[in-house]
Amino acid sequence: MLLLQTNNMKKYTETEIQNKLEIFKGWEFTDGFLIKTFTFKDFGEAFGFLGRVALISERLDHHANWSGVYNVVTLKLKTYDVDGISDKDFSFVYEVEKMF
Repeated sequence: MLLLQTNNMKKYTETEIQNKLEIFKGWEFTDGFLIKTFTFKDFGEAFGFLGRVALISERLDHHANWSGVYNVVTLKLKTYDVDGISDKDFSFVYEVEKMF
């Protein structure tokens, strides 16, 4: 069972991050960010995904770095308050993954 505590501002170690990432397919820890690239059928699907991600961002008060070209979207997450990865990031990942 995944416990998500968005009020936990503990900065995770790289080992803790890698252990948590075992639950989420396709996410990587690189250069201090949780990163995943999504490929969609077309631009419309990619743009719709970004709209849903924006709603998650607002609800969690945690905003991803994102980039996109046509049907490819990359999300990068980091909790700047702790200069690293916290439960806020894993809560975000969990909400994004529920879409699929």
